[in-house]
Amino acid sequence: MRGAKPEPRNVLPFAGETTIQIPDAPEWMSTEGTKVWEQLAPVMAQKKRLEGHYEHSFAAYCEACADFIRFTGEIATYGSWYEVKTRNGLQQKHTAVWKQRQEVVATMQRLGAVFGMTPVDEQRLSGEGQGSFMEQLMGALKGNDAAD
Repeated sequence: MRGAKPEPRNVLPFAGETTIQIPDAPEWMSTEGTKVWEQLAPVMAQKKRLEGHYEHSFAAYCEACADFIRFTGEIATYGSWYEVKTRNGLQQKHTAVWKQRQEVVATMQRLGAVFGMTPVDEQRLSGEGQGSFMEQLMGALKGNDAAD
């Protein structure tokens, strides 16, 4: 087996069978948003990021994901740009749905950061901190590889 040996902080002990309560999606959510909720809620509940007071924010994230899926489908069907003749000649313009998708991606990134949906955000939420940059730098200058 190649690679670094696992450290205790990134190896989870087997906890056996534990039951995690997964909340139902709010009834006001769209069908597509509910599907995203059902896909992601078990993972978020396991990580204890889907407590009752987080449900509306998580629902907003799921709705943004549903919009992203719908807008992407529309772009695949109708295209992401159109041509228009202006006084400067023929120009290509983005469609409204392309702009909507860009906005919903930004929303997903903002809300996803709160729930640790990317590897960077996951690391940030792990609570380990980034350590002391100066200690790491001085350790590297002195030739210590393990200057954590």
